[in-house]
Amino acid sequence: MEKDDLKIVNKGLEDEMEIWGYKMCRWKLALVCLGVLCTGGFLLLLLYWMPEWCVKSTCTRCTLRDAQLILLRSTDEFKRWFLAKVRVMMAPGRNPFHSLDSQTTSTVANGHTPHPSDSPPDDLIRKYAEYQPVQIRYFTLHSTKYYWNDVIQNFEVLMGLEDLDVTCSSIHSEHSTGLTRSLQEYRRLFFGVNEIAVKVPSVFKLLIKEVLNPFYIFQLFSVILWSADEYYFYAVAIVIMSVTSIATSLYTIKKQYVMLHDMVATHSIVRVSVCRANNDIEEAMSTDLVPGDIIIIPTNGTIMPCDAALISGTCIVNESMLTGESVPVTKTNLPNPRLGVADGGRGLKGGEDDRYSLEEHKRHTLFCGTNVIQTRFYSGELVKAVVVRTGFSTAKGQLVRSILYPKPTDFKLYRDAYLFLLCLVAVAGIGFVYSIVLSVIKQVPAKTIIIESLDIITITVPPALPAAMTAGIVYAQRRLKRIGIFCISPQRINICGQLNLICFDKTGTLTEDGLDLWGIQRAENGRFLLSEENAYKEALVKSPFVACMASCHSLTKIEGQLSGDPLDLKMFEATGWILEEATEEETALHNRIMPTVVRPPKQLLPEPAATPEQDMELYELSASHEIGIVRQFPFSSALQRMCVVTRLLGEKRMDAFLKGAPEVVASLCKKETVPESFSEVLEDYTKQGFRVIALAHRRLESKLTWHKVQNINRDHIETNMEFLGLIIMQNKLKAETPGVLEDLRRANIRTVMVTGDNMLTAISVARDCGMIPPQDRVIIADALPPKDGQAAKINWRYADNPIKHTADGSHPPEVELNIEGEEQYHFAMSGRSFNVIMEHFQDLVQKLVLHGTVFARMAPDQKTQLVEALQSVDYFVGMCGDGANDCGALKRAHSGISLSELEASVASPFTSRTPNISCVPNLIREGRAALITSFCVFKFMALYSLIQYISVTLLYSILSNLGDFQFLFIDIGIILLIVFTMSLNPAWKDLVARRPPSGLISGPLLFSVLTQILLCLGFQTLSFLWVQQQSWYQAWSPTSDACNMFNNSNVSFDNTSEHDDHNIKNYENTTLFFVSSFQYLIVAIVFSKGKPFRQPSYKNWPFVVSALSLYVFLLFIMLHPVAAIDEFLEIVCVPFEWRIQMLFIIIGNAAASVVMETLILDTILWKLVFSRDKPAAYGAISAAQTPQAGIDLWGSRFLSQLCCRRRKAPKARYMHLAQELRVDPEWPPKPKTTTEAKAPPPQDSENGTYQTIQAS
Repeated sequence: MEKDDLKIVNKGLEDEMEIWGYKMCRWKLALVCLGVLCTGGFLLLLLYWMPEWCVKSTCTRCTLRDAQLILLRSTDEFKRWFLAKVRVMMAPGRNPFHSLDSQTTSTVANGHTPHPSDSPPDDLIRKYAEYQPVQIRYFTLHSTKYYWNDVIQNFEVLMGLEDLDVTCSSIHSEHSTGLTRSLQEYRRLFFGVNEIAVKVPSVFKLLIKEVLNPFYIFQLFSVILWSADEYYFYAVAIVIMSVTSIATSLYTIKKQYVMLHDMVATHSIVRVSVCRANNDIEEAMSTDLVPGDIIIIPTNGTIMPCDAALISGTCIVNESMLTGESVPVTKTNLPNPRLGVADGGRGLKGGEDDRYSLEEHKRHTLFCGTNVIQTRFYSGELVKAVVVRTGFSTAKGQLVRSILYPKPTDFKLYRDAYLFLLCLVAVAGIGFVYSIVLSVIKQVPAKTIIIESLDIITITVPPALPAAMTAGIVYAQRRLKRIGIFCISPQRINICGQLNLICFDKTGTLTEDGLDLWGIQRAENGRFLLSEENAYKEALVKSPFVACMASCHSLTKIEGQLSGDPLDLKMFEATGWILEEATEEETALHNRIMPTVVRPPKQLLPEPAATPEQDMELYELSASHEIGIVRQFPFSSALQRMCVVTRLLGEKRMDAFLKGAPEVVASLCKKETVPESFSEVLEDYTKQGFRVIALAHRRLESKLTWHKVQNINRDHIETNMEFLGLIIMQNKLKAETPGVLEDLRRANIRTVMVTGDNMLTAISVARDCGMIPPQDRVIIADALPPKDGQAAKINWRYADNPIKHTADGSHPPEVELNIEGEEQYHFAMSGRSFNVIMEHFQDLVQKLVLHGTVFARMAPDQKTQLVEALQSVDYFVGMCGDGANDCGALKRAHSGISLSELEASVASPFTSRTPNISCVPNLIREGRAALITSFCVFKFMALYSLIQYISVTLLYSILSNLGDFQFLFIDIGIILLIVFTMSLNPAWKDLVARRPPSGLISGPLLFSVLTQILLCLGFQTLSFLWVQQQSWYQAWSPTSDACNMFNNSNVSFDNTSEHDDHNIKNYENTTLFFVSSFQYLIVAIVFSKGKPFRQPSYKNWPFVVSALSLYVFLLFIMLHPVAAIDEFLEIVCVPFEWRIQMLFIIIGNAAASVVMETLILDTILWKLVFSRDKPAAYGAISAAQTPQAGIDLWGSRFLSQLCCRRRKAPKARYMHLAQELRVDPEWPPKPKTTTEAKAPPPQDSENGTYQTIQAS
């Protein structure tokens, strides 16, 4: 059969997968069943671990249309395989949006039926008998249903109402009347029950899944083998360890499931009021909701059970569950552009009736799981919302899915660990063959050959390895918790040890969260007036400037307290005005929504002169100055502005007030109202680090009625404005910021600022906090998109260096950047430029992010794109932020640190209670300590298994082995005690200018392990051979007594001694037991590294006490035999002279190990590695060179010449790129030049070709 083309599901999304169809094949299945029987069930386990093998070995490939089984593979770097079974359901139609009661199959909005039915979904087929029931094929994966689509010949996910490509106006015109009950039931067949069901698996299911882990299967195999060899005590000890490990794991997993279930289940099922197509309102459970239903938002608020677009009214919502931002957000109804046409408005412009999107229209969307605090409603028209998404398709559902099915943590350490284990298995294979050959030569019985040869494999994989590897991470997590850093992804602690670039948000992270009003600068008649300290003046109370400050915000009163964005709050408080909101009772009395009113305090209003004939009411009206906020267009990160429509009490015409980013506001104003000195004044403020907000005003036409304003598009309002002036806010650096950034700079960790603020403000703050050193240059990349047939281009200009001034105080002229000297350069760009560069200059992206330090006016998705761009050049990226706009970047970074006040933010792996960036170096230090601990533990466990392997292999040569209690003492008494205490070293107090290696497969680490293996092998072999050369040596028997062999009168013959079947008691066994026991302690001490990443081992008192106790105990039983202990450990008595000789062997082993590890490895090889890791060599900012640094550099160069003749190219792409750019004469771009994008040739699909031209 010809295979169909490769199909992709979720194309372009994070969970994109390749998909293949398969059909069951009977003869293949029969062969597999036979194989399972022949292998004793092992083949079944192998197929369980490898789903792709399972499918390919039992099925044949077919088209997706005919498939019974679906095989999927993720397209990311992990290439994970998934298996799903295709199911079939019967339904009256194929498309949930098709009408059932019409002769046509056209897509309809609400499917009115003449006879609404209360029939359950099962009766739908009978009710619509004229429709031939059709088979709907689907499969379920990761709580998502994929339905077969005949048109695209592929499976697809039904998300919700967005699948119809609805526009804002069509939601109002076609989807605002509600669904009939029968159509709701029909849609529920496809979209399922509206709940985010986190099923808590039964303990039995979890147990089976845990026990079928390859490691535990290997353990089971080992225990059976040891039991067959009569090593019962050791087998029982391992069983107890494994059971404890499984029980702990089950308890932790079950607890996490229960916590997630409880978090999701809280308020997830509520009673809702649903509008039906015949205008009836009925109570229903939220689980019955489907996309297209109209729900009524109750006045006292609710927890949203779905994602819904608000089509009437206003809601105040707390979205902290999704974003970590506890500031209430105002949600307004979805604009209806077509209403302007019907009412005689100016009509629709091209593209104005946008396609509805959750992301673009999030200010009009109520998200599942968020808390609606208050609603503002009409008397005759309730607050309504149309359901857009339900269940796992909602924002909350997708968040829960990301927690339930996380991506595996990709880290070189774990990949190398598996590779290292395979090497150990290969070594075991050699021992396996060796033991079989040896046993056959010596004519050992077959049963013994099988048991002993398999036993040598079990020795190479340490039983306590998984527990030992996680110990360091668990201890680090506890230490982080003590300093107020909470972690929901412990595996990422190790990755924190590799971070070499940190992105910081500015406001609230580097600078204080609250802004202080520094002053205002009003503009009149196209000119700026002198700056003023505050707006709380009687002369300004009726000015448009103050009216804009008082009304253009999204503040609301919650329980009598003003609440909202801190900037809005500060701005409003500066006016001294009072905000009043209508009560529910007042709103119910009117036929329209009662607006929020702002008014100045009476003491600021001038007293009007009263005349005798003036009416009292008119007198009061003239004395008051109340402004009602008729419509709000909330602040949008993408638009960088917000707008309100207001009406002054007593006035017929309305006013529009606008505030936002100065450049944006100025572009929306009449040119004659914007002062000529606008750019210079703005630049002057931003360079001083102030945050500047511009205000504008427009008197609206009298024909714009209240109803028209409620449905008008904001673009109609935000045009031809009059520029009012600037508000200057001061955003002070947090006290800890400069010190922390200096610590990171000394540690050779790059810092980058990613902010939504003005670029020059960001550059100023970057200089103030030390992110950009005073002597460094800043190159601004100003990218412009293609326009009027011209290609996209980047204009390069240098920001003025604030520390360089000429004698007369004027700005210095532009100078060429001296690349050969010490002066460094930094790129700065806005979000708009970043977008253009990402789209049209792909070849430049990596070059720019290599030196990009300031990224301003960045939207939330652009922050995420920047993190991905930095990761593409092999940076380990950390992200530190505190706002909702940082959530995407926090999740995408290798390590996201949220400064949110919430104890655990689901968007970020780490959450700090300390509201400043001092948590960043702490986290990196603990990450480095945990990473080095993981290396130490893995090396120790590898050596432990190989030392034991060497001992057993040597003993096999004389048909002996270690005794049951000897194994037990080594594994429990030495290894477990040491491994769990050597992980307790805390992090080193300083952040050094080095990083630990990221993987086990690195020169120094392999050198360390291999040299220690060779030393252990050498000294064990020496001891084994030397004992056989002793004059007193003879083959041991129960009657032997080497201790008293020179005193025949003391020889005692104990004929009652049991014969040793396993030949455990002999001189070689005793010798190797003592030597190997000391070797475990020696490698534990030499591998337990301290500085520069961990505190020295002598400060780890549990480890010191454990090691000393074991040393004392072993020396005591070696030099002063105790009969009971000797009997228990099955060791035999040897002459005192040999005990002293063993002591010298042990001392020699210890000295050689210490010299090899500390002198050769730490002093020489590490310097080679760390010299390559210094960013100074690759164009990054470096600290001043010290004489010692010069000596070290000279020494490392000499050693690199000695060890390898040619210098290797750096592995990291950013280092390789930096080397290329250092010899590129065209880089960095010269000032006043322009880089233009070249149109790619027709046959070349790649973009990003460019040329640099000199500006005229």
